[in-house]
Amino acid sequence: MRKGMLLVGMLVAVLVFAWGLQVQAGVPGVTDKEVVVGWTTPLSGPAALWGVTALGGKAYADYINARGGIYGRKIKVILKDDGYNPTRALSNLQEMKGKVFAVCGLLGTAICNAAKDFFYQNKIPLITAYGNVRIWANLPKKELRYVFISYPDYEDEANYLTGYSIQKLGSRKVALFYQNDDYGKMAMVGVKKAISASGGKAKLVRSVPYEVTERSLGTHALRLKESGADTVVIYTTPTHGALIVKEMAKIGYRPRVLATFTLGDPIMYRIAGKAWEGTYIALPGNSGVPGADPEATRLADILKKYNPKIKGKEYLAVFGAVSMIQFVEGLKKAGPNLTIESMIKGMESIKDWKPEGVGAPVTYSPNRRHGVNASRMGQARGGKHVPIEPFEIYAPRF
Repeated sequence: MRKGMLLVGMLVAVLVFAWGLQVQAGVPGVTDKEVVVGWTTPLSGPAALWGVTALGGKAYADYINARGGIYGRKIKVILKDDGYNPTRALSNLQEMKGKVFAVCGLLGTAICNAAKDFFYQNKIPLITAYGNVRIWANLPKKELRYVFISYPDYEDEANYLTGYSIQKLGSRKVALFYQNDDYGKMAMVGVKKAISASGGKAKLVRSVPYEVTERSLGTHALRLKESGADTVVIYTTPTHGALIVKEMAKIGYRPRVLATFTLGDPIMYRIAGKAWEGTYIALPGNSGVPGADPEATRLADILKKYNPKIKGKEYLAVFGAVSMIQFVEGLKKAGPNLTIESMIKGMESIKDWKPEGVGAPVTYSPNRRHGVNASRMGQARGGKHVPIEPFEIYAPRF
């Protein structure tokens, strides 16, 4: 009898153990030794500089792996180039399906819009995306279950930039140079909102769009100059931001320039030259500024140890690393029995937390998926981007 009971007990234990392995094996991208994260980004094309975010994320994963991983699991990053093209990005995501546990750092408003249904449909967590947050704000709540975004709202940021220029810099005639898609069009809403709130102090004298495939911006610069604007707000890729300020300088037009945070990397000095000096930049609350913020400097040093090619591109590398840090924090809070559900609950438990001490506090919850929405003013000074104001915290959008 005792032997029979012992055999039964052992059989039950084996079955429970096998069931546990089967459950674990049923989670795509997860084994006892590894967790796989996908990352599609522009490593080539007009927005290739932004692809440095993925290099920063990968370097931070290497740092975590060198310390033993999370609960014994190393982080494997599948990195694919999408050239800033929505079709290629969707193709990359489809190829990753069934192979990755989560996706980090989806980049580009058009790409985020094209992929917005992918994560809910395939039950794959998306840990941060870089694009117009209204894409996610407009989704039904149930479709946000797998989405966690820490990124400034373009309308809120453009409102902040323009309001700052009017109230603190004395701007009276404002022009907008913007990418002709949702990225730039949301900025226009924010600019107009600040103009309206100025009580007649300022007016929007011209809006000049460009297409992402354009490289000759001389005519655009001339149109901005002819508007008589004393201030130009720019919502562009780094390439187009550099081109427009150089073209304006070439024709002797030097208005006050205010730029979105996507141009926050001091590498702008290298591609725009001395024309970049003095530019105001709305630095983002979801990241920090290496060389100005001690925590961001420390993080940049870690990243360069694991990928020396990041040197000179620290700002965007830190930006991407913060996304991986959020993923790592979710893994920690999910516990050793890693499933999609435990990851979601882990992310939802993050509250008033700064990734490696960087940026403004992040909070997620079952009813909040916009972890941080904030900006602070910075300025290009002597080859650096220097924060000159504390963070302005906006309400989360979803």
